[in-house]
Amino acid sequence: MTQLTRDRAAVILAAGKGTRMKSALPKVMHAVAGRPMVDWSIDLARRVGCSRIVVIAHPSQDVLVDHIARHAPDAAVAFQDPPMGTGHAVRCAEDALAGFQGDLVVLYGDSPLIPATAIDDLFATLDDGAALGVLGFDAVEPGLYGRLIVSHSSELEAIVEAREATPEQLKITLCNSGVMAGRAETMFRLLQKVTNQNAKGEYYLTDLVGLARAEDRICRAVRCAEDDLIGCDSKADLAEAEAIFQARRRIEAMDQGVTLVAPETVFFSYDTIVDPDVVIEPNVVFGPGVHVRSGARIRAFSHLEGARVGPGAQVGPFARLRPGAVLEADAFVGNFVEVKNVRMGKGAKASHLSYLGDGTVGAGANIGAGTIFCNYDGYFKYETKIGEGAFVGSNSALVAPVTIGANAYVGSGSVITKDVAAGSLAVGRARQAGYEGWASAFHEKMAAKKAETKKG
Repeated sequence: MTQLTRDRAAVILAAGKGTRMKSALPKVMHAVAGRPMVDWSIDLARRVGCSRIVVIAHPSQDVLVDHIARHAPDAAVAFQDPPMGTGHAVRCAEDALAGFQGDLVVLYGDSPLIPATAIDDLFATLDDGAALGVLGFDAVEPGLYGRLIVSHSSELEAIVEAREATPEQLKITLCNSGVMAGRAETMFRLLQKVTNQNAKGEYYLTDLVGLARAEDRICRAVRCAEDDLIGCDSKADLAEAEAIFQARRRIEAMDQGVTLVAPETVFFSYDTIVDPDVVIEPNVVFGPGVHVRSGARIRAFSHLEGARVGPGAQVGPFARLRPGAVLEADAFVGNFVEVKNVRMGKGAKASHLSYLGDGTVGAGANIGAGTIFCNYDGYFKYETKIGEGAFVGSNSALVAPVTIGANAYVGSGSVITKDVAAGSLAVGRARQAGYEGWASAFHEKMAAKKAETKKG
């Protein structure tokens, strides 16, 4: 992070109802790349060095307020009730920022893809003498966006709403994102002069530019890519933002040495870490909290979340790693295996059709097909511990808490309820009985009965 010349703060506007989302969930709580949009904005504020963060919410947004209390305790919440425009929303943060003397940026809780460099550039305009900096973008189709009117000397002269623009101004492609920075004292002072004398009867943040210019203060516009500034008001917007993120993240992964066999079918989370020389086959989904080390291979149709995959390990195809799954070097989890909160040691294998939940599997151990860790009694969960080099036969049920010692064997089809000593064999199944000639007699009897049925 660059050395800051002044303290920084952020106000994040998040009180909108988001009616176009058609959802009971607050708009800013909808996720992009596995992360609520408001968390993207809070993280952005942190990354640009904001020591004070205020989220503007509506009192009815209990889900949002509770989320911030749990996951962003460094952020304050101020309420806007009733909503009366963006200028009014920022003023609602004034008490929470009492005594703050630094630079202030206004962000939006539904804009998840803004890069930190753009906000740093915005703050840099203040260091160069601007009273306000506004983030803009060159729109392919400017439509109803407000236009940023910039002079030949690169000063921002005005923000003009599309419906109030002249035909010449409508030809301008530089559009307003709504993101603005200025000295906190300057912004709050100018906000006191903003009126609601407009068609909607609201207090607009954009009016600050005109008020600053009326005082002969300099304002600047900073350009950013249009995709960076996507705002998500609907489920369609969410899907578009997700597509933008995924496309960028796939390119980034490949640039860093990751092999994506079919890039368009791989989906990352905001925090996915994949080291160089990892191969990812088609139709793989990464939930939050995954780190895959070099040399690993994630095979097709696998889903990973909250998992660590060691060097040379292999996952899938059709495997699921849930939170707490750790695969050490060269471990193997095969098709239709689910692993949750289990550490698999170096070279350990569970090749197919198993559920491993809560426990450890020692280095070199082999888990046979159809094996289940019976980890839950309806009230509590318990651990299953498999020692190094142990062999668990197919179709076994290990009833936790239970320990299988190093180099022990569990016979196929066993239900194991007691610890198995190292180097021993455990078989927990009914004794097989044989009845010579029974099958032949049965076939003869049933064939005759079927023949009689056909005659009738």
